[in-house]
Amino acid sequence: MLTITQALVDQIVAHARKDHPDEACGVVAGPAGSDRPERFIPMLNAAMSPTFYEFDSGDLLKLYREMDDRDEEPVVIYHSHTATEAYPSRTDISYANEPGAHYVLVSTADTDGLGEFQFRSFRIVDGEVAEEEVKVVEAY
Repeated sequence: MLTITQALVDQIVAHARKDHPDEACGVVAGPAGSDRPERFIPMLNAAMSPTFYEFDSGDLLKLYREMDDRDEEPVVIYHSHTATEAYPSRTDISYANEPGAHYVLVSTADTDGLGEFQFRSFRIVDGEVAEEEVKVVEAY
């Protein structure tokens, strides 16, 4: 289960809406070993595409060095889908290389009639996708 604050959910959704119609992407870092997302880090979608996201390799290297210096790890890796449901694509699955991370997808398309966005979380390990419950809290 992903436990995340309402403030972080709001920041992720706002980033997805701001970058629409391109996919948004980013990371929420947390203390190493804690499984607690704390620090919101929006990233630039280097692909600048409505159907694909890619972290800039230089930005990603800088981020991992910074997280290492702060004894953090990527707890959440998020991106948006702009025209499809919030479910990992084959490409998303092939790029998922953090087995301990929660992969959050936000869809800015109303694909299910339930509202203007979907917010879902998945574990992706060795190409296997498992959706998990999302518990939104006011604070940890």
